[in-house]
Amino acid sequence: MGIIKAFESVLSIVLMVSVGAFLNYRHWFDDDKSNLLVDLVIKVSLPALMIYNMMSNFTKEELLNSGYGLVVPVISMAICYLISFAVAYIVGIDPSRRGAFRSMFFNSNTIFVGLPVNMALFGEKSLPYVLFYYVANTFFFWTLGVSEIRKDSTIYNEPDSSKSVFSIETLNKILSPPLIGLLIALFLILIGVRLPTFLLDTLKNLGGLTTPLSMIFIGITISAIKIQNIRFDKEVMALLIGRFIVGPATIILLSQIFYMPKLMRDVFVIQSAMPVMTNAAIISKAYGSDSEYVAIMIAMTTVLIMIVIPIYIYILSYI
Repeated sequence: MGIIKAFESVLSIVLMVSVGAFLNYRHWFDDDKSNLLVDLVIKVSLPALMIYNMMSNFTKEELLNSGYGLVVPVISMAICYLISFAVAYIVGIDPSRRGAFRSMFFNSNTIFVGLPVNMALFGEKSLPYVLFYYVANTFFFWTLGVSEIRKDSTIYNEPDSSKSVFSIETLNKILSPPLIGLLIALFLILIGVRLPTFLLDTLKNLGGLTTPLSMIFIGITISAIKIQNIRFDKEVMALLIGRFIVGPATIILLSQIFYMPKLMRDVFVIQSAMPVMTNAAIISKAYGSDSEYVAIMIAMTTVLIMIVIPIYIYILSYI
């Protein structure tokens, strides 16, 4: 019965993803239209959703008491980052993509995939915890993650010395529209401002676009995978273990040390089991690293979450 409920909990996700895949198969989307979906989610609906949900779910006192929610994701990612060095050495990851491997090992797609997945599984009440994990994940990716990917360029290709990890460009990436939306909401809550009802309703309606548009885009991405490029070798298996086992396991272990409400723990586990960040491929291409390898890993991990999510929902119902 438990496993049936676990599969039922992701049925709506599978159906929405299938719509995206079907529409792409019917040639509804080209690169420009797919990028439009991304822009609508990242720059419009997601910031609106964050402001609405944070201001609807938190008072100043509740916000101040929930700050510890950042501690567990930060510790978990730091542990996974250290483990990635050992795994890369033991498995013998090709030196030309060792940095990308380490980056993908400890960073996950917490917003474009993680947020709609958690919303579909746990409802809007999960959003604050999604955001805690997102803040930590974003900081780690645009600092350590990008630094690791950039190392590969010295082997795979000639590096672009004009690009710096610590730059205005990197700061702009960290301060993405979703994070800015979060910061605006936090500021308004802390100074005690309440938005008028008509504005909250507008933000809520715009935010409602996030999950369906995100899932349609995921379906487009999955349907574009070329089967002949997929191979299960030791490097792939090591990364899959890192994404789907090591990350969630560290969250579960840390939940035995730090007090966390069950919903917070469950959201953190799901977030840590999300696929590789899509930004990893963009950064790999920008720095002249092996972007094709990264793109394949993004596609593979995105497909496999359809199997991983029900398994973790089932496990979490018993611990």
